[in-house]
Amino acid sequence: MNPLAIQSNEAINKAAPAAFALLSNTAQRLFFPKGILSQSAEAKDRAHKFNATIGTATEAGGPMYLQAAGRYFAELSPAEIFPYAPPAGRPGLREAWRKKMVQDNPGLKGKAYSLPIVTSAITHGLSLVGQLFLNPDDRVIAPDKIWGNYKLTFETVLEARIETFAMFDAQGGFNLDGFQVAVREEGRRSGKVIALLNFPNNPTGYTPTVEEAQSIVEILKAEAALGTKILSLSDDSYFGLFYENSTKESLFAQLADAHPNILAVKLDGATKEYYAWGFRTGFLTFGHVAGEPLFAGLEQKVKGAIRAGISNCCHASQTVTEKMLKDPDLSRQWQEKFEIMKTRALEVKRVLDQPEMVKVLKYYPFNSGYFMCLKLEGVDAETLRLHLLDKYGVGAISIGSSDLRVAFSCIETQDIAELFSLIRQGVLDLKA
Repeated sequence: MNPLAIQSNEAINKAAPAAFALLSNTAQRLFFPKGILSQSAEAKDRAHKFNATIGTATEAGGPMYLQAAGRYFAELSPAEIFPYAPPAGRPGLREAWRKKMVQDNPGLKGKAYSLPIVTSAITHGLSLVGQLFLNPDDRVIAPDKIWGNYKLTFETVLEARIETFAMFDAQGGFNLDGFQVAVREEGRRSGKVIALLNFPNNPTGYTPTVEEAQSIVEILKAEAALGTKILSLSDDSYFGLFYENSTKESLFAQLADAHPNILAVKLDGATKEYYAWGFRTGFLTFGHVAGEPLFAGLEQKVKGAIRAGISNCCHASQTVTEKMLKDPDLSRQWQEKFEIMKTRALEVKRVLDQPEMVKVLKYYPFNSGYFMCLKLEGVDAETLRLHLLDKYGVGAISIGSSDLRVAFSCIETQDIAELFSLIRQGVLDLKA
């Protein structure tokens, strides 16, 4: 094993043995090399004569670039676009996102959480977390309503397994009993629990209530108190888009210092929150009572995984995201778009709660995010999806045999009634 990997392993184990026990075999081997990047960083500070370290081209004291590209970035300097970004991301952006997280999650105040590491959006962050904490045949606990890409990342690529429980109970709330049973069984089986907490949920658009969120935290704390090592993975892709009757904070805020046996991870980004999907700018943050000694070791592991995979994330989009976060008009602009999204979500409920709709279309609870999910009865979801495409020109996503995900985020409010009218008719066609 590389001495640098051993060094970070020892630092992590000393700071938080429970967190070290969660590391995968791959993570224990990972390190951030003292190669080109670290030597270039030293040269940047100390090579006052000539710096011939890094594989970029310069001229006239700045980065060399083509005007054919540069002319599209009228308000950014070449230095903010063309050079490599640091492996963990632009320092100013990391600090700005950390400040934003505390503003959005007052429960984080006074708790120990790391400086966010920049990822190439949340999918990349999920892959990094998987590399760090999943060995083949490890199990990830998740509701049965999940984003399909989790299976590709965790099962197909990393050879772990996703164990699901029914997301909703008979009353239409989050299935706390099912979650508790899944946590207990996995804790007894393996001595560790990896819990995937994706809220607002994709595909259903559900976020737990304040009371449900507190119960989720208490279930994990109780299991941790028994000696089980727990990784709580908060996929907060759609954070902030909370419309009614839900917690307004990430579960990460409560789990960040919940117990020495709980290592909390938060994945979020500009992708969905700020409607900047093509930026591919996300963040990975750790929370644990051990604080900075642990975070420093984990950051070295993450930087090693980034270096091995993509080297670093896009600099230009990081620059724009950083400037956006510091824009004094950002809050007003965000609220304006939030109200549009909320209006669409409430219009979906209004339409689906009409008597003629209730007879044909049932839906899972939703109160947040981009999506809602229809619970089909008597028709196959994939058959309906194809029928809607072929006969009515309507696109939706089939999930399993009985669920149809509808993204109201991309439907104008005035078109929502017609959309669901066509879906209703498609169901009636197939039943006939």
